[in-house]
Amino acid sequence: MNSRRKFIHRSLLASAGATVLPNLVTAEHLAALKKRVGANDQLNIGLIGCKGMGWSNMNSHLLLPEVNCVALADVDQSVLDQRSANVQELRGKKPKLYTDYRKMLEDKDIDAVIIGTPDHWHCLNLIDSLSAGKHAYVEKPLANSIEECNLMVKAADRYGKLVQVGQWQRSGSQYAQAIEFVRSGKLGNIRLVKTWAYQGWMKPVPVKPNGQPPQGVDYKMWLGPAPERPFNENRFHFNFRWFWDYAGGLMTDWGVHEIDIALYAMNVSAPKSIMASGGKLAYPDDASETPDTLQTVYEYDGFNMLWEHATGIDGGNYGTTEGIAFIGNNGTLVVNRGGWKVIAETENVNGQRKEKIEAMELVKPDGNAQRIHCKNFVDAIKSNDASMLNCGIKTGSVAAINAHMGNVAYKLGRKVYWDAQKDAFTESDANKMTKASYHNGWKLPKV
Repeated sequence: MNSRRKFIHRSLLASAGATVLPNLVTAEHLAALKKRVGANDQLNIGLIGCKGMGWSNMNSHLLLPEVNCVALADVDQSVLDQRSANVQELRGKKPKLYTDYRKMLEDKDIDAVIIGTPDHWHCLNLIDSLSAGKHAYVEKPLANSIEECNLMVKAADRYGKLVQVGQWQRSGSQYAQAIEFVRSGKLGNIRLVKTWAYQGWMKPVPVKPNGQPPQGVDYKMWLGPAPERPFNENRFHFNFRWFWDYAGGLMTDWGVHEIDIALYAMNVSAPKSIMASGGKLAYPDDASETPDTLQTVYEYDGFNMLWEHATGIDGGNYGTTEGIAFIGNNGTLVVNRGGWKVIAETENVNGQRKEKIEAMELVKPDGNAQRIHCKNFVDAIKSNDASMLNCGIKTGSVAAINAHMGNVAYKLGRKVYWDAQKDAFTESDANKMTKASYHNGWKLPKV
């Protein structure tokens, strides 16, 4: 039995290998490789939003010898200073610094941008970048509303630039292998797909009084199209995710990663109905707005998908804090960032329990998926081929739209229905919640 399972492991790894990019160069080899890259092969990148994932993405791009970080844009001067020092340490040269990203986009020498701002800024940042002739790597979720997602896809089509969305699980070897197995039919009829994120590290967001923005922060610019509010530390930097003005909570923050893989493997893009239930059940009195506990049920043709999240606990499905499970008549495939495995169903054959399919022990991933994702973006630009992108903008929009549907159902507190032909909900109050709401003189871009 063990030798048979090892053979299956080797076969699947070999067959899926063609879909996964090779490992990146190490930092130690960067200096030598840099000398071999000609001037015409250099790619100049600017970063908009330089703190968390924005810098993580830029750092991964800078492992590629042909990539240069030539500009940084952020509303927080302390972040700009820190990242400028980081770039100088890595490359020996300081980038240009901007507090208004629009000024940065005027630089004709910039080929592409990375967008790492809060969700409520993604649409403006991306469409402005595309209209300025830049390719873009935009963090997930694609946008903070369904309307913005559709507009951003339209803009990419109009301006003809490449857009990679930061759903980097699409570049993970374990996901490619798992998807191939799901599509093989070996699991039998799949009637349920579970997706989840249990985040034990997340503690209550303590209630804090309003105050003054830190020195060097352009808070008015940070708010941008979001409603005007007094500055509160809880809403700034990382914790913006838990407030409706700027983001959609764990449903969109983690949900897009897992939902993306689930929908891609099952060859679907839009549900027939959605219902959601949950709330602030773990930390009812903390400062956050988005639900810390949520179950969302999506109905697709032939199967249901369940999304669930919970903060403060790690006891997720199948003993994992996050993942996707494809539950079929013959077995269940579980995949997450740690790898993938198959749990076989059994049946009684002549008085003995027999596996319906071969169970598989955990197959761990090969390489760093985020870095592979960044390399994929650069390779696609060099080839000027959007079809090479592992997570192009249309792919990113499908995951984000499905996640936003879950939040619409949650906010309405009832089951809602989606008309795929009209690309809209069947209820007017649900459709109102798909719209972007811009404030402070900012306007939704026209494409």
